[in-house]
Amino acid sequence: MFQRKSFARLGGIMLGAAMFSLGFALFLEPYHINVGGISALAQLTVQLTGLGSVGLGVLILNVPLFVLGWRSLGKSFFWGSVLGMLTTSVLLDVFSNLPLVATEPLLAALCGGALCGFGLGVVFCAGASTGGSDILGRLLRRRLRGASMGTVMLGIDLGIVALTGIIYHDLSRALYSALSLYVSSQVIDGVLFRFDDSRLAIVISDCYEEVARAIDEQLHRGVTLLQAKGYYARRDKYVLLCALRRQQLTQLQDTVMMTDPNAFLILQQAHQVLGDGFRRYGAEL
Repeated sequence: MFQRKSFARLGGIMLGAAMFSLGFALFLEPYHINVGGISALAQLTVQLTGLGSVGLGVLILNVPLFVLGWRSLGKSFFWGSVLGMLTTSVLLDVFSNLPLVATEPLLAALCGGALCGFGLGVVFCAGASTGGSDILGRLLRRRLRGASMGTVMLGIDLGIVALTGIIYHDLSRALYSALSLYVSSQVIDGVLFRFDDSRLAIVISDCYEEVARAIDEQLHRGVTLLQAKGYYARRDKYVLLCALRRQQLTQLQDTVMMTDPNAFLILQQAHQVLGDGFRRYGAEL
C-alpha cells in the first residue's frame, strides 16, 4: 500500500510538471507570455542574453531556492520538488520543438494559463512543487494561513510579470502575462479545493433534536448545537452547525426537510476543514 501511494505521488508530480511544461512551451513561450515564477525569469534571461534555453535556465536558477527548500520544508517536499523541477526543465526544452499553435495572443494566454495552472495544482496535490516561486509560495503560505496558495503566488509573480513588459518593451506582453497568471492562480485553487471541497450547513429548526439525530444516523456527521435567540419572538432556540462533504448535500437537504419542513437551512462552501472525518492538521494545500 505504501509503495502504491509513493508511485501514485511520483506519477502525479511528473504528470503535473508535464502539463505545466506543455502549456508554457505550446501557448506562452511562442508569444512571449508567461505565468511568472522561475520559468518566466529563465525566459527573460534568455531574451536578454540570447544564451541557453528556458529549460536550462529553470535548472540553474532553482539551485539556491532548493537549498532554502531543503532547510525549511523537509526531505519529502524537497525530493518531490526536485523531481518536479527536473521534469519541468527537461520537458520545457522538449516541448519547445513542437509545431507552433497559430492563435491569438489572448487565447494563448488563456489556454496556457489554464494548462499551467492545472499542472501546478496537480503537483501541489502530490505534496511537491516545480521549484522557484512555488517553494517561496509554500514558505509564505505557512505563515499566511488565511491566504490560498494561488493568492500567495499571485503576489510573488506580479513583479516578475511587470519585468516582462520592461524587458520586451511591450506593455501588451505584461498584460497578457498578468491575465495568464490570474487564470493560472484560479485554476490552481480550483484543483486544490476540488480535493478538499466541503460544505458548512447551518440549520435553524424548532425540531432541532430530531434533525440532529437524523443527520447523525443517516449522514454519520457530527452536529454542534449553538445557543441563539430569535430577534422577533425573543425565544431561545438552538442552531445546528454541521460540516459535510459536497457529495452529501442532497442527502442533507432531504433529511432536514423530511424531518422538519419548516426548517431554515443555509449551505455555504467551506475549504480547509480540519478534524475527524476531514483533513488532518499539517496536510499541505
